Amino acid sequence: MNNTSGPTQAEKAQTFKALHDQDGIFLIPNPWDIGTTRILTGLGFDALATTSAGFAFSQGRQEGVVSRDEVLEHARTIVNATPLPVSADLENGYGHAPEAAAEMITLAAGTGLVGGSIEDFTGDGENPIYDFSLAVERVAASTEAARALGFPFAFTARAENYLYGRPDLDDTIKRLQAFEAAGADVLYAPGLPGIDAVKIVCEAVSKPVNVVMGLAGRPMTVDELRDAGVRRISVGASFARTALGALMRAATEIKEAGTFTYANDAASFAELNTFMAGE
Repeated sequence: MNNTSGPTQAEKAQTFKALHDQDGIFLIPNPWDIGTTRILTGLGFDALATTSAGFAFSQGRQEGVVSRDEVLEHARTIVNATPLPVSADLENGYGHAPEAAAEMITLAAGTGLVGGSIEDFTGDGENPIYDFSLAVERVAASTEAARALGFPFAFTARAENYLYGRPDLDDTIKRLQAFEAAGADVLYAPGLPGIDAVKIVCEAVSKPVNVVMGLAGRPMTVDELRDAGVRRISVGASFARTALGALMRAATEIKEAGTFTYANDAASFAELNTFMAGE
């Protein structure tokens, strides 16, 4: 499957915008290579998003140990493997200055992406979250770059407090509200502790809220998240981690137990060939 004969970038952008504008909720799972992109496309999802961690693991790297150029080329590969709209995890924009975040949005659009997220994680374990004013400036610059593209690139602003040891709901909401005021199209605070916190966040802002599932914690359902006001659900690297976990269990079984029961849960050649053919 190659999207060269499919919808244009502008058409996919409009489709992606319509998904966010609708009253309901939609799922945006995260493939990490061409094969998983074709499988998720074939399973009937409406849009896809990249996972920086899943991509890093597929390259034998630790999370975060990939370059800007590698992330952009990976995004181009995913975009070219599906006719669906694709958004990307763009980390912190690969630079601290607002100009770096803005440039990342422009470069991302050049790969065929119709959306992307920039986070307020600095990359510094000692001081993991950008100061409030700088974080807002980075979102404003990213938004300006997105608006200059000529099509509705869906810019997602991320508040990373809960992933980096700062479980401060008030500050997270303050950031998301400021990001909304700065023009972000989608708001995202990964790692919120439960459905009550999710509902509070959704009530505090008016733009669509993305929630990532597959992290440790209470297993919220799609219906619960819809009722809380969530518009979009992603799964981050959890599909990649699940696949790698299955590989680890299968390898451990044959090494330690000398059995091969893992094959009972394997996808069939017929299924996989159908997905890879784009049928």
